[in-house]
Amino acid sequence: MPANVETMFYVREKPWHGLGTEVSEAPASLDALVYAGLDWRVEQEKVCTEDGVPIPGYKVNVRSTDHTALGIVSDRYKVVQNEDAFQFTDDLLGEGVTYETAGALQGGKKVWMLAKMPQRYIIAGDEIAPYLVVMNSHDGSSGIKVAMTPIRVVCQNTLNLALNSAKRIWTTKHTENVMSRVHEARETLLLAEAYMGELGRGIDELSRIRLSDRKAMELMQEFFPVTEEMNGVQKKNNLRLLEDLKQRYWDAPDLSNVGRNGYRFINAVSDFATHADPLRKTRNYHENLFLRTVEGNPMIDKAYKMVLAAA
Repeated sequence: MPANVETMFYVREKPWHGLGTEVSEAPASLDALVYAGLDWRVEQEKVCTEDGVPIPGYKVNVRSTDHTALGIVSDRYKVVQNEDAFQFTDDLLGEGVTYETAGALQGGKKVWMLAKMPQRYIIAGDEIAPYLVVMNSHDGSSGIKVAMTPIRVVCQNTLNLALNSAKRIWTTKHTENVMSRVHEARETLLLAEAYMGELGRGIDELSRIRLSDRKAMELMQEFFPVTEEMNGVQKKNNLRLLEDLKQRYWDAPDLSNVGRNGYRFINAVSDFATHADPLRKTRNYHENLFLRTVEGNPMIDKAYKMVLAAA
C-alpha cells in the first residue's frame, strides 16, 4: 500500500484506485469505521511555544489513539469526528447503507468513505452505479467534501463528468454551524439525484455525436502528439501511450456494442485514465488516482470538452 495511505478496506474486488485490504461483505457504518481504522477521535489541545507559552487563537488537532498531531487550526475550527461523517452518510442514504471503501491518508490528516447509492440507473444501455464519496480533513487544509462518482458497472470506468448544468462536488467549511450544514442530508441527496439526471442527458448527447475513425484518431493524438520537435524518448513514450489508448477505443470488449461515437471515446479515455499503468508509477500513484477520481479527472474532463467541440 502506498506510503501515504495509512488504513483502508475495500469490498470483494479491488476497486479502480487499487487501494485497501479486502473484506468479504460491504459493512454498515459501525463495522466500516473499524475496518477502515477510523475508530478514533480528534481531540484539541493548546498550541504553545517551545517555552510552554500558549499561543492565542490556535489549537492543535490530535488523534486520540496515539497522540499524533494532525494539524494546527484556528479557534473557529470545529471538529467533525469520523463517526459523525459516517453518520451523515447513513442519514443521507437511509437505513441499510453499506460502504464499499473507506480509509485514512497522510497519517490520519485526511479521511474518506465511499458508499454505493441505492438507485440503479440504465443510461445508453449501460448500468451506471452512483457512488457518494464523503471526504474530511483533520489538518485544516479543507472542509468536508461530498462528491458524486458514477461508475460504469461493466468495466469500472468512472464517469464523473464536469457538467455545466449540475454540480458533482459540494463542500462546507469547519466552522460553527458545520454539523447543522452537514446534516442537511435531503438537500445533498437532491443535488446528487440532479447530477445523475443531467449525467444521463449528457451521455445520451455523447451517444449521438458520431466520430469517424479519422476524427477519433485526431482526438487521441491531441492527448499524445508525436512531433519532430520531440526527442527520441518523448516520441517513444507518447507512441506507447497512444497505442494503449487506441486499443481501449477500438478493441475493448465492453465497447463492442457501443457505436463509434462520443460516449465510446469518453469510456476509452476513462478506462485509460483510471486503469492504465503510467510510464513511471510513483509511491503515491494509487492515492493520487483516487483523489483525482473524487475531484474529477482532468483527462476525462478534457475528453468531454473535446467531444462536445467536435459535434
